[in-house]
Amino acid sequence: MLLTIVGVLVLAVIIVLVVASTRPDTFRVERSGSIAAPPEKVFALIEDFHKWPSWSPWEHLDPDMKRTYGGADKGKGATYAWQGNAKAGEGRMEIVEATPSSRVLIKIDFSKPFEAHNQVDFAIQSEGNATRVVWSMTGPQAFMMKVMCLFMSMDNMVGKDFEKGLASLKTVAEQA
Repeated sequence: MLLTIVGVLVLAVIIVLVVASTRPDTFRVERSGSIAAPPEKVFALIEDFHKWPSWSPWEHLDPDMKRTYGGADKGKGATYAWQGNAKAGEGRMEIVEATPSSRVLIKIDFSKPFEAHNQVDFAIQSEGNATRVVWSMTGPQAFMMKVMCLFMSMDNMVGKDFEKGLASLKTVAEQA
């Protein structure tokens, strides 16, 4: 009986590992929203890390979070590092491209709670009297992450934060 249970468990582990090995080597999470404000106003809120506390979904996870700004004041070359509690984690962002009123590309490096190196892209486009913002994050998916993603969805976890952030960005941008 014990041998049968061990055999079933080993087979289950092998199946999980084989299925995980077939998963893509990269991930992508994307959400979009429409904001009743000009692209210039939306762009200004995204390209300046000093303005992120007004709309970012992660800024209020730790009231004692330490923030460090560096490089350029805003736009290409601006950096932002944070150290927070277990929820906020620790990491650093750098704007690597800022095309006025249309795109902000950010290199983001997480060091806690786990190490990850990803790219965040904000595509901003005029849409009649509104602005469409497409917020995406892409990055490599190591084997252990592939295994974890069999049991939990990166898209659901991060996507919810993106939705919350876009709603806050909309509120802030639409204020008079």
